[in-house]
Amino acid sequence: MTPSSAERLRIVVIGDVINDVLVKPTEAITPDSDTAAVILACPGGSAANQAAWMAHLGAETVFAGRVGALDADYHRRELARAGVRAHLAADPDTGTGSIVIMLARDGERTMFTDRGANLRLRRRDLPDGLLDGAAVLHLTGYTFCEPPLLEVALGLLAEARSRELAVTIDPGSAAFLARMPAGEFLRWTEGAAVCFPNRDEAAVLTGERDPITMATRLTRHYGTVVLKLGSEGCVLAVPGQAPVRVPAHPARATDTTGAGDAFCGAFLSRWLSARPDPATPATPATPATPASAVDLADAAEFAARIAADVVTRFGARPV
Repeated sequence: MTPSSAERLRIVVIGDVINDVLVKPTEAITPDSDTAAVILACPGGSAANQAAWMAHLGAETVFAGRVGALDADYHRRELARAGVRAHLAADPDTGTGSIVIMLARDGERTMFTDRGANLRLRRRDLPDGLLDGAAVLHLTGYTFCEPPLLEVALGLLAEARSRELAVTIDPGSAAFLARMPAGEFLRWTEGAAVCFPNRDEAAVLTGERDPITMATRLTRHYGTVVLKLGSEGCVLAVPGQAPVRVPAHPARATDTTGAGDAFCGAFLSRWLSARPDPATPATPATPATPASAVDLADAAEFAARIAADVVTRFGARPV
């Protein structure tokens, strides 16, 4: 995909940078012995992946996070390849977060996570004036999962609201959400312009299981809900309107790692280009959603095409 020619608006993304290690056995697993496999190391992290896709598809994207000092330059280069302006604090004592991802034959995953330096992100790691000139602040749920990180997230949300910036949220992990006090994540992120839960995350947030019900319930808190359903596409919901289903694009999955991140980044690249007046940022009370469900469906259909391409290959980044 080539970057959009639409007017570029700045989005600031804060969150995880990860060293992904993908492991896909090429034969039946033999316990206590060798199993042949394809093993690939590549850059990852939900927020970093989303930022890479946003920039690749035309949005002016600034990213901030914390990595180990030994591979800080590597991650700066990898984000720059996608067009991201990255501010990465280099941790001298703790390595970059890592995930070992075991891939099944259908591309589904089991993940073993060590978040490493990501857990040591502090407000002092973020450059002064990070939100200057921004239209949107984007956060993932991983930034809310530990008390020191939560302080960073809540401080950024307060600053964004004081500047009348739009906020967008990807809840990130059902497991982490389930460990939070009931209702806290919704309270912290209340009024965000767009929220991107997947099925499991929405179930934790609402206590429901039906996608239409979950999406509708979440519009009590967010201007737009984009409920990601994997191979079933997504459900779009805005307050006061009937939810809309958008089907997934057919694809033969090799690796589903990062498909949701690619979807989120692609959707936001289109959502940003639909903002009618870049000089007038939205407030949380009046989020900058596209004018109609048709605009939302167009963004979701574009995002579904990007996600369908990602699952056919290894790795979560555009380049």
